[in-house]
Amino acid sequence: MSSSQQELQALSQELQQIEEQIEALQGSVEEIRNEQTAVDEAIDAVESLESGSIVQVPLGGGAYVRAEVQDIDEVIVELGGDYAAEFEQDDAVDTLDSKADRLDDRIDEVTEEISELEAESTQLEQQAQQLQQQAMQQQMGALGGQGEPDE
Repeated sequence: MSSSQQELQALSQELQQIEEQIEALQGSVEEIRNEQTAVDEAIDAVESLESGSIVQVPLGGGAYVRAEVQDIDEVIVELGGDYAAEFEQDDAVDTLDSKADRLDDRIDEVTEEISELEAESTQLEQQAQQLQQQAMQQQMGALGGQGEPDE
């Protein structure tokens, strides 16, 4: 195997790894967006609920129970790391807004990472094309030199 073929193979493997990283990061963005949707829905619910409202409370396993909200100023918000805290309604909304902002920031970070990988991929693709063109020119030159008679 010639050195240009080895270089092309190495570039191809690197491109494949980058593509896999991009796909994984795009999956992360989708997961973050899903979490963001859930946070937005929670904000809407906390803002619109009043004491005495009837809600469906998830029990797990797809089971729910109807319950009456006794006091909307006792909202428990998950903080992360298996921690939760009780907040009054407005503070709960502020905490959830802050969580949504952090998710926005994370989406921006991951999207930037994807852009950097895409730029690197484009650069590697250009290198691969140049190597292929050089290899073809060398082959054409070698073929062209075979047809000439010896003097």
